[in-house]
Amino acid sequence: MRPFESTIPLTRAQDIIAAAAAPLDRVETVALRTARGRVLAGDVMAPADVPPFSRAAMDGYAVRAADTAGATRGTPVRLRCIEQIYTGQMPVQAVAAGLCSEVATGAPMPEGADAVVMVEETAADGDAVQFFAAATAGQNIGRQGQDIRRGQLVLPAGAVLTASRVGAIAALGHTEVRVYASPRVAILSTGNEVVEPGEPLAPGQIYDINSYTLAAVVAEHGGVPVIHRTAVDTIEDLSRAVDECLAEDVLVFSGGSSVGTRDLMLDVIRAKGEVLFHGIAVKPGKPTAFGRIGGKLAFGMPGYPTSCLTNAYVLVVPVLRRLARLPAQSIRVERMPLAARVNSTPDRHQFYTVRVEQGRAQPAFKASGDITSMSQADGYIEIDAGTTVVEAGTLVDVKFF
Repeated sequence: MRPFESTIPLTRAQDIIAAAAAPLDRVETVALRTARGRVLAGDVMAPADVPPFSRAAMDGYAVRAADTAGATRGTPVRLRCIEQIYTGQMPVQAVAAGLCSEVATGAPMPEGADAVVMVEETAADGDAVQFFAAATAGQNIGRQGQDIRRGQLVLPAGAVLTASRVGAIAALGHTEVRVYASPRVAILSTGNEVVEPGEPLAPGQIYDINSYTLAAVVAEHGGVPVIHRTAVDTIEDLSRAVDECLAEDVLVFSGGSSVGTRDLMLDVIRAKGEVLFHGIAVKPGKPTAFGRIGGKLAFGMPGYPTSCLTNAYVLVVPVLRRLARLPAQSIRVERMPLAARVNSTPDRHQFYTVRVEQGRAQPAFKASGDITSMSQADGYIEIDAGTTVVEAGTLVDVKFF
């Protein structure tokens, strides 16, 4: 065994990681249909007006507003309909005095008309149409360029593409968009005992959980997970596996970061790069390492699933979002009473999982090796170092996953 010489506070670990991480400069062109969640790498300017023509905003009749002056239910105005205009069809005739054209919602406005009277305020008998309400100029018309003007800045560089922003780009006629590259994250589970799900388990073996949970976290926060074959606990196999991982932007290893004689990942990181810290005063997740190999950020995560996933949320997610140029994660927080007493390790900052039951935070943490500590929880509370007990009934801030 090689015991920890020391651990550093969580805030110090976060500062070290933040100082080492810089947004990616790589840019790529992607199909607009797949661009949701990506970050624009340049301004999007409008090459034309949207809409490109004035159009009816209601089903009804295009008129000259002056021709409907004084129209009421009791004293309707009569106009002659000269044309039916549907969407995707350009008007053929202009609307002159005493005339109107029937228009569908979204259809182009005919020349001469300056208003649309909705069909509910009319009655038609052949080509004779009665109008029961006076129109005002501009009524029920979507003007050319009303949404977007040619030459307008539609979206600035750095904007995150939501569904509506994708729609705004589609309105300009684009099918592709320039975005910053998503960080590619090499995920490597290690350990002689770790077996891929679907394979038979030999005595003493367990299924790989961490590559699945880590891949889900990476994908959820703007990264591209690249899962590598599990490496066994030898310097030779770990070294080979790490070399393969160096093709990506970030390296996340699980297992081999503790202090046992077969916890060799730290030795490999030191041999190929530098270790910036090893050991954080947190629970779960104390045996976490961070460093650089060939200029790539490298996380050595604990092998226990709850420890690994907790520190992925706390340490890896902020890095991914920074590299991807995404805004900081927005975490939903609710204050509620703790349902049962919780004991805490006094020298470590603790992340304690809870379920929300009847408006109270019910402790859900079992052990660092139990994935149900997370899967059966709604979120977690944080207990500061120096606190040994949080009594039932204490108001706590639940941070939801």
